[in-house]
Amino acid sequence: MKYFIAALGITLLAGCHDDPATPAAAPVNAPDTVPVFVIHDTNVTKNIELPAELLPYEQAALFARVQGYVKDLKVDMGDKVRQGQTLAIIEAPELQTKYAEFQASLQAAKAKYMSSADVYQRLSKAAQAKTPGIVAPVDLERSRNQYLADSASYEASRQLTRSYKEVAGYLVLTAPFDGVVTARNADRGTLVGNNQAILTVQRNNKLRLRVAVPELYVASGAVSKTANFRVDAFPNKLFQAALSRKSESIDPQTRTELWEYVFDNSNRELKTGSFAYVKLGLQRTGNSFILPPTAVVTNQERKFVIRVKEGKATWVDVRSGMSTDKGQEVFGDLNNGDTLVVRATDERKPGSTAWWKVGH
Repeated sequence: MKYFIAALGITLLAGCHDDPATPAAAPVNAPDTVPVFVIHDTNVTKNIELPAELLPYEQAALFARVQGYVKDLKVDMGDKVRQGQTLAIIEAPELQTKYAEFQASLQAAKAKYMSSADVYQRLSKAAQAKTPGIVAPVDLERSRNQYLADSASYEASRQLTRSYKEVAGYLVLTAPFDGVVTARNADRGTLVGNNQAILTVQRNNKLRLRVAVPELYVASGAVSKTANFRVDAFPNKLFQAALSRKSESIDPQTRTELWEYVFDNSNRELKTGSFAYVKLGLQRTGNSFILPPTAVVTNQERKFVIRVKEGKATWVDVRSGMSTDKGQEVFGDLNNGDTLVVRATDERKPGSTAWWKVGH
């Protein structure tokens, strides 16, 4: 009976090992069990919030082109102005006197030119008469040369007087566009020149929202042509601006590209110079790989992931991209279906083997 029971137990035990539903036990001297996963590329999106500033759509600092005294200021800070409206009048007595002198010189040059022209025309007409010798050729040539010289002097005097007339026009400052006077730096009687702005005019019915986008994100396109932003003056309110242009260059000082949005500020709700926070939705133009941060090894020499190929570990150099909620974007010699180690470390050398366990 004892031998029968022992034989029955051995038979049952052998039957359990032959059952395909029972998992095979790892060998006694099996290598370490290492979790791995299979990668697949995906379209990467990321939402970021960046600081920005609100600037006027147009801004002009108005200077006196010539030195003089402020005769009259017709506007003050905060006044709305229209394009072409007179804002200030500068008085420059020396300029007015000089302009009067040039006008007198112009009249004298004109009179001399008219006289020379008349003499030359008369001599030229007389030289065409049938009776020979009435006008000597040398006299006709001399008259012609005098006429040409007086004509050139008259033209030079006319241009000089015209230039001074334009300079005299600089004594009246006008608004270059519709806007608001945001600064007034002089009063009546103040001596002014081209070293200090008298008035500053801003067009603030539209504002420029400028945000410096880090170089890491400039290759990613914006998901939308609009962006939401907030300002400290309205902490619970979101505003929306439309993408207008990009600088198309990287600032070497900050390693950023300037993106500019335009905000319709017709109701004058927001103020120029305000600090803002812009929320941008970015999307990679092509697919890339998103890995858990633990799968990327960074040491003093390189940045890499560990790929399992033909049962052995290999190191693959990668470059980091955007950091997202799902993981770290990487670029390198990777393909769909590659198997990577979940928790990579430089202690796992190339060519090493393990019990690679694919996670679910």
